[in-house]
Amino acid sequence: MNNNQYPNASSGKNESSSKASKNDNKKIIYLLLFALIGSWVYFIIDKNKVKEERTVFIERISKDSLDQAVLKSQFDLLTIKADSITTNNQQLQGALVEKNNDIQKLKSSISSILSKKKVSDAELKEAKKQLGELQSKIEALYAQVEALKAENKQLTVSNDQLTNDKKQLTEEKGALENNLNKTKEEKAKVEDIASTLHASGINIAAINLRGTKEKETSTAKKADYFRVSFNIDENRITPTGTKPIMVCIFYPDGSISQSSGSFTDREGNNKQYTNKVDVNYETGKVIPVSFNWKPGNKFDQGEYRIEVYNNGFKIGEARKLLKKSSFLGL
Repeated sequence: MNNNQYPNASSGKNESSSKASKNDNKKIIYLLLFALIGSWVYFIIDKNKVKEERTVFIERISKDSLDQAVLKSQFDLLTIKADSITTNNQQLQGALVEKNNDIQKLKSSISSILSKKKVSDAELKEAKKQLGELQSKIEALYAQVEALKAENKQLTVSNDQLTNDKKQLTEEKGALENNLNKTKEEKAKVEDIASTLHASGINIAAINLRGTKEKETSTAKKADYFRVSFNIDENRITPTGTKPIMVCIFYPDGSISQSSGSFTDREGNNKQYTNKVDVNYETGKVIPVSFNWKPGNKFDQGEYRIEVYNNGFKIGEARKLLKKSSFLGL
């Protein structure tokens, strides 16, 4: 029998040693494999963490930018509204000026924040807070301006009404003054007419003068002059003072005797007068008037006519007939 068919002690030891060596190799391989897997797992986890942090960072930046853009948009709209109020109401006064100054300060502060490229959360919060204040102040200013506009409109309506009332009163006053003036004129006319003097008892005497003796005559040849006499009747309206009396004496042929001047009668006619007598009149009294008149040469036979005027009115008239001398000269 061959000895190789049966194992000996040394061959058993070798086989055990070989198996142990194989097991150790497997452990090392498993360890390396676990280490490799672990490193990959760590790498993947770390990469995901970095990605998440990057995403969060990007999202935060995007959110900040978006918030800034939104705030800037709101700010632009409020700025437009504020500018429209001040532009359309340039004559702001008193408390409105103070409110507008506060608005301008807030606008400047907000603009300085939102114009930055990088804005912190704190700055965005401050800008948002100031935007709220700005909106409140703009709305308050707008409300006050609208209230003042309404008041001004009401005042305008009231002023227009007052203007119309004043115009109406002026027209009524003008009408009253016109009526008053007309009344005064009419009253003055009435008083003027009523104050016209009246002559009564007009007498014309032909006087023949022989030395110092006067004798009335009815013949033209013997007459040396006329003595005209009359009374100015009582008038309680005519004021006391000198009153001019115009006397017109007409020859028998109708022509007026030598003129001493002229006057305008109430019909607008220019009339020549023969003699003017200034009478010192006293209100409410009868004043006698007398004067002498003679022609330039001699008296002609016929009828002489005398008209007496005052204040443009004819206040009396009389006639005197001078006859031709008789055959015996009487």
